[in-house]
Amino acid sequence: MDFSSVAMLHYSAPPVIGGVEAVMLAHSRLLVEAGVSVGVVTGRGEQNSLPDGARLHLVPEMDSQYPSLLRMNRQLEQGNVPDGFETLVDLLAHRLETELAPYDKLIVHNVFTKHFNLPLTAALFRLLEEERVPPCIAWCHDFTWTSPSSRSKVFPGYPWDLLRTRVRGVTYVVVSKRRQAVLAELLEIPAAEVPVVYNGVSVDRLLGLSAEGGELAQRLELAESDLILLMPVRVTEAKNIEFAMQVTAVLKRRFPGVRLVITGPPDPHSTASMDYFAQLQSLRAKLDINNEVRFVFESGPTVGGGFYIDEDVVGDLYRLADVMFMPSHREGFGMPVVEAGLVGIPVVAANVPAADEIGKGNVLVFDSNASAETVAEDILTFVMENPTAALRRLVRCRYAWPQVFRHDILPLLNAAEKGQLS
Repeated sequence: MDFSSVAMLHYSAPPVIGGVEAVMLAHSRLLVEAGVSVGVVTGRGEQNSLPDGARLHLVPEMDSQYPSLLRMNRQLEQGNVPDGFETLVDLLAHRLETELAPYDKLIVHNVFTKHFNLPLTAALFRLLEEERVPPCIAWCHDFTWTSPSSRSKVFPGYPWDLLRTRVRGVTYVVVSKRRQAVLAELLEIPAAEVPVVYNGVSVDRLLGLSAEGGELAQRLELAESDLILLMPVRVTEAKNIEFAMQVTAVLKRRFPGVRLVITGPPDPHSTASMDYFAQLQSLRAKLDINNEVRFVFESGPTVGGGFYIDEDVVGDLYRLADVMFMPSHREGFGMPVVEAGLVGIPVVAANVPAADEIGKGNVLVFDSNASAETVAEDILTFVMENPTAALRRLVRCRYAWPQVFRHDILPLLNAAEKGQLS
C-alpha cells in the first residue's frame, strides 16, 4: 500500500441505519484490519458504533438534517439560492480542510451526486480544485439529476450543476454497471473511466459463525477456496477418506483452490486409527494435495495435532461448505446427509441409508465402484447445475467483503493520486 491513512466522508455514519452507512462501516473495518488509520468525517454518528481503531470526526453542519441547512434546502428545492449559502460553504471548507489534513486518501460517499447538502458539495469542489485535501474517490450510490423522485429538486446553474460536473483529479466509483452507464452519461465521460465496485457481504455475520468457527475458517483458508467439500466424520477406515482425497486431486485440476475438510479426529487411543491417519497423511503428500486436504485435528491455533471442535463449530463449517461429501464404505444411517439437508447444501454420497431412503432424488448417490474421475465430474455437474449452489459459491468467492477489498478497493486507493484525472 502506498498510503497509511484514509478518511471516509458522508452526511451521517453509524449508528444511523442506511445502505451507505453500512458500506462505510464495512470499508472502515476492512481498512482497520489492514493496518490503515481510518477517520470517519460526518455530520452525525457515534464513536462507539465504529470499529476499534477508527476515529470519528464530527462536523454538525455536514448533517443533511442540520436545522439551518434544512431551511436552505427548502429554498434550494424551489430553485432559489438562499442567503447564507456561501457563508456555510466557507465554514465547511475551513472545517474539512482541518479535519482531513492528517489523511493520505479520501473517500466521499454520495455528496458529489446527491442534493442533500449542496453547501458541502460546493465546499468539497473548492478544496479539491485548490488541492487542499487528499486525493479523492467519489463513491456514487445514487444520482439526484437522474432520479424520478428527486430530479424536480435541482435546476440548471450553480450550485445544482455541481451534481453533474466532474471534478478534476477525482476517481468516480459506482456500485453497478447500470449506475456506471448513467453516471458516465451524466458527467459526459467514457464509462470505462468509472470503475464498478460491487457491495460485499460479511460471510461470518450473515452465516452466524461463532468466533471459534470464524478463526478456524481462516486457518483452513476457506475464504480463498473456490470449492469446499465437507466430511463431517471421524477419521476411520469406514469413512473411505482416501477415496475423498483421490476425488480432491482430480478436482484440483479444475479448481486449484479446492478444499476437503475432515472435521473429526482419529482415535488417539487406538493404534489402528493413528496408523490409518498416518497413511492418509502420506497419501495426501503423494497426491500433492497437502494444501487442499485439511484435517481439523491438525488445524488448531498452535502447531501440531490434537485439535478438537464441538458441534457448534461443525455447524459453522456446514454453513460454509459447498458440498457435503460422504463416500463411506458403510454407514448405519448417515446423519450428515440429514444435517446437510437442513443447512441447504448439496449432498454427494455413497449408497448409505440416509441418502437412499431419506434423500431420495435430492442427493447425488454414486456407485461404490465408481472411479475418482467419474465422481469428481459428477460433483462438478451437480454443483454447477444447481443455481442456488452456484450463486452461493460465486458470492463467497468473489463478493465477500475481504475479496472485494483485495480485488477492487485496495487497487483504487493505491491508484488515486492528487491532481490525477480518472
